[in-house]
Amino acid sequence: MAEQPRSAAISAARAVVLVEGLSDQAAVEALAGRRGRDLRGERVAVVPMGGAKSIRRYLEQFGPRGRGLRVAGLCDAREERDFRRGLERAGFGAELTRDDMESLGFFVCVADLEDELIRALGAPVVEKLLAAQGEIGSFRTFQKQAAQRERTSEGQLRRFLGTRSGRKIRYGRLLVDALDLMQVPRPLDGVLAHV
Repeated sequence: MAEQPRSAAISAARAVVLVEGLSDQAAVEALAGRRGRDLRGERVAVVPMGGAKSIRRYLEQFGPRGRGLRVAGLCDAREERDFRRGLERAGFGAELTRDDMESLGFFVCVADLEDELIRALGAPVVEKLLAAQGEIGSFRTFQKQAAQRERTSEGQLRRFLGTRSGRKIRYGRLLVDALDLMQVPRPLDGVLAHV
């Protein structure tokens, strides 16, 4: 059976998980698969918004003032304010705290999802993944750059994942696939559990 087009999956959805980008989408969908969930069958769509600034528009489209779907979301720490304001302006509450946001299904990653995943796995495991993908040599060269020398191994890995188009998307799935399911970062686990 051919894969259902993304727009059709969104049209049929009963719930949506709003994420900033494609790498977050890949990670959420990978975790769902590892947990034995069929998001399409459950009519849950993971929707990359192209950045956190769009949150209000998506909440208006899918939330109680729009299609009335169950909504959840995942954002980076630096985007928490945008998510909070979007939730408040879309009628999800006023003066929301992070706990309030989580009770609504919206979770904040420390730094970003890649940071959460790298910390959960540990730098040695992530480096083994890079080696398996034939990228450890590129990473070692990257580590030698002056701008990288002062960063921790985890910080270097996080930055390296963002240096080539498509790399974060590919590693979003690979990092989740390598996780011990008892060590899934809390925001990733929480957003999936909410839907």
